[in-house]
Amino acid sequence: MLDSTIQDDELNDEPIQNLEEEEALPFKYSITSYGADYDVDGLVKRLNKGDIFIPKFQRKFVWKLSQSSRFVESLLLGLPVPGIFLSKEDESQKLLVIDGQQRLKSLQNFYNGEYGLTPDVQKEYSGKTYSTLSDEDRRKLDNAILHATIMKQDKPTDDNSSVYFMFERLNTGGAPLRPQEIRAAIYHGKFNEVLEELNYNEAWRTLFGKVNSRMRDNELIVRFLALYFSGDKYSKPMQDFLNNFMGSNKRLQKISEEQIRKAFVPTVEIILKCLGDKAFKPQSQVNAALLDGLMVGVARRLEKGEIKNCELMRAQYDNLLANPMFLEDINAQTSNDDRVSRRINLATEAFVNI
Repeated sequence: MLDSTIQDDELNDEPIQNLEEEEALPFKYSITSYGADYDVDGLVKRLNKGDIFIPKFQRKFVWKLSQSSRFVESLLLGLPVPGIFLSKEDESQKLLVIDGQQRLKSLQNFYNGEYGLTPDVQKEYSGKTYSTLSDEDRRKLDNAILHATIMKQDKPTDDNSSVYFMFERLNTGGAPLRPQEIRAAIYHGKFNEVLEELNYNEAWRTLFGKVNSRMRDNELIVRFLALYFSGDKYSKPMQDFLNNFMGSNKRLQKISEEQIRKAFVPTVEIILKCLGDKAFKPQSQVNAALLDGLMVGVARRLEKGEIKNCELMRAQYDNLLANPMFLEDINAQTSNDDRVSRRINLATEAFVNI
């Protein structure tokens, strides 16, 4: 049985072999952080304007109405409440919510009239909406203070990876966020939008299978692109490598949309055409290490022009899967530097002359 099989039975997602999720290794950062006290009225206005924003890929709002109601009640009673964590973005100066989504959405929804306080609160507040609070209570809630810790990564300057680790450590409730879910939240931007679109490419969907609810299919696209464009800089762990690649290109400032599409689309189309829909699934499941090696090898061959001989391509694919060294590289310790380098080189050599 191949090692590193990952399965989410509770999500009914198809398992993926050798999709390493070893912990990325943080290094020392230079981070500026400071505290700020926001009145609730100001926070809600900033949320409504988008000056403080919750990434679209962050965990969905999960609090029950009773939880939201008791949080609002705490502010009405003058009780202390936990603070929130925000990250300041360089280009827009907007504040990204790292931790505190449930509290902020509870306030925003209450102010916007989306619910009334439940019977879990004191009788005088039960059933009240923001508009039906007494003037005194409304002013008290408006003026209530929520403390925020605001951070900004100063060094390194190009990847904002410290926010990744903050997400990883602070978002611990319920099912832990998967690495690509975190990346999609903190590295939001044009690159991530292109990834979303590519993930629905018809050939890719046929090769991979149904859309993965934890974004592992998106992660495999990032993995291919990172190894194709920056594989010479690869070093373990894989998650760190992907963080740096996606973070440094979030606005497509290093690799253009055209380059990304040119690398990805023809590669998956010719793999499906010549190798069939099981090309990534030698044992019924997607093998992540096979996928990245095969795609990089084929993409490199396509740099020379169209592949016209499907029969020869299939023969070389079969030879690759019969190669003991390649099998070793896709079935064990697949994120080791030497294994990644060798399987990509073997795949490149296999297809270079077809």
